[in-house]
Amino acid sequence: MQFIPGILRNMSPSTKTSAATPQTPAGRIEQDPFTLPADLAGSGALDHLIETARGYARAAASDNTLKAYAKDWAHFTRWCRMKGAAPLPPSSEMIGLYIADLAAPTGKAPALLVSTIERRLSGLAWNFAQRGLPLDRQNRHIATILAGIKRRHARPPVQKEAILRDDILAMVATLPFDLRGLRDRAILLLGYAGGLRRSEIVSLDVHKDDTLDSGGWIEILEGGALLTLNAKTGWREVEIGRGSSEQTCPVHALEQWLHFSKIDFGPVFVRSSRDGKRALEARLNDKHVARLIKSCVLDAGIRGDLPEKDRVALFSGHSLRAGLASSAEVDERYVQKQLGHASAEMTRRYQRRRDRFRVNLTKAAGL
Repeated sequence: MQFIPGILRNMSPSTKTSAATPQTPAGRIEQDPFTLPADLAGSGALDHLIETARGYARAAASDNTLKAYAKDWAHFTRWCRMKGAAPLPPSSEMIGLYIADLAAPTGKAPALLVSTIERRLSGLAWNFAQRGLPLDRQNRHIATILAGIKRRHARPPVQKEAILRDDILAMVATLPFDLRGLRDRAILLLGYAGGLRRSEIVSLDVHKDDTLDSGGWIEILEGGALLTLNAKTGWREVEIGRGSSEQTCPVHALEQWLHFSKIDFGPVFVRSSRDGKRALEARLNDKHVARLIKSCVLDAGIRGDLPEKDRVALFSGHSLRAGLASSAEVDERYVQKQLGHASAEMTRRYQRRRDRFRVNLTKAAGL
């Protein structure tokens, strides 16, 4: 197995590199997310920068992305062991066989969607890169097989259903007026009006630099709330104006939650005590938003024409973003800015309800 010079996680800065790369029982190769030239590794000349560099390297991708990439690597190494092959160094031929098996498995495992296979490839490419072994995804053994998979198995993307205006009002009406209900009401209304991702909602702090894991902060102004987010596509500002009534106003709901929970520092949305009467210090997990949406959809009777299992599957955290994009009757560019999309085409993917023929090129062409 090829050895990649570097500073291993389990080494002190002054320890010399080993002659072999250690392996965990799971078959993963533990390697620092950065490497140094062999003549500097372990020399002590850069000891004071090692931990700083490690921190920046770990911050290069979100926690959710890193978890997904770790699962991709674990699946690939397990597949290699079952086939009697070595995961390192990367073999384009073996990876071509791997993605073919994902698309048309020989065992009882279900076939994966094309988008999932592409995500697996991205995860493998990232993991190989961290080990100093770049993967050429354009190699014919990979690119040609992937093209064939797309041609034979690609399907239109399955979109989650949008939560529209009447839906969100019905959902918040199901919530009690205890502390937990105030929090969840603020989450739903703020997420809907801001077109926020669930990770963006729970990562908010009251002020800038309140916590190390902050994903942004809020400013409550006379006309509304200004959210500064370190989002998926970089820093952006989201302006959430005040609503037409206190019952439906996301800014009022946020103010009520902060007032009664006595939160003036740290995470905006935190866990509550078992009785729902006291706010705790721990930040909410983004999965809470998804669970909240699904439970409120059921309680409000939305899409009651479907069985409960199908109704739950139709809605997710993205239903809030799709709801704003589908309900806001304003110029498309304002919706695009609110959602933080780089292109209008991406915004249109979120619009479940829009006038597709507002611009009529047939008439414009004289027909």
